[in-house]
Amino acid sequence: MKKILAVLLAALMLFAFAACGGDKSETDAQLKEEVQGEIETIVSDLTYIKEKGTMIVGITDYAPMNYKEEGSTEWTGFDTEFALLVGERLGVTVEFFEIADWDNKFIDLETKTIDCVWNGMTINDAAKNNSSVSNPYVKNAQVVVMKEDKLADYPTVESMKDLEFAVEQGSAGKDAAEANGLNYTEVKYQSDALLEVQSGQSDACIIDITMANSMTGEGTSYAALGYAVELNSEEYGISFRKDSDVTAEVNKIMAELMADGTLDALAAKYGLTLVK
Repeated sequence: MKKILAVLLAALMLFAFAACGGDKSETDAQLKEEVQGEIETIVSDLTYIKEKGTMIVGITDYAPMNYKEEGSTEWTGFDTEFALLVGERLGVTVEFFEIADWDNKFIDLETKTIDCVWNGMTINDAAKNNSSVSNPYVKNAQVVVMKEDKLADYPTVESMKDLEFAVEQGSAGKDAAEANGLNYTEVKYQSDALLEVQSGQSDACIIDITMANSMTGEGTSYAALGYAVELNSEEYGISFRKDSDVTAEVNKIMAELMADGTLDALAAKYGLTLVK
């Protein structure tokens, strides 16, 4: 915190000097913007997180990555446990923040509402263009989920052209629907897409295979649903602010957790496949 205060003091002195001796046509707002830019340049993202003592992890309710057991108020899941392990090695407390609108995740990141997006996030162009993305750590795919008794009737994408799909807004599922020329309606979360199929509002949905394995089939809340068709293959990564030095530090910790078998055990616990 002392470092941040020193930087703020230096920035305020710069602001005061500019306000007294600078061009009168330059507004206070412009000067404040310049000062903010100086602060963000001087204070690294890693220093910012370490000195405030917390890392705010942006998530949604998405089993098996981040979710709450029935009757519990605490988050659990692969990404939840993974983030807590990384927080320990960084020496900071991890706090979980539920992202209200997945489409706004990168806005939440840049405005520092959150410090990272860590929620089974598919590495794609949008993530790369709007954030600094970690190395991949879990394999994923987009799959078509529908009623089990309908799976045999729709063995290929071509056979599904007349179906109505539900997809999560701004998701890889939506991208897969567009890429394959499928009719879709956007819903807020992947869990909502499953509800759409269960209730009969949609014929099928496109969700992550990680969620499909965890949430559909015998012994789950969606026992009558299943999947047979994979539309693509993907990898999960973590998004940090653009040019953030936290990315390299987390990549280093991730490699250590891969090497000592910690992530292997965690992946086995949640039925996931690591990227190695």
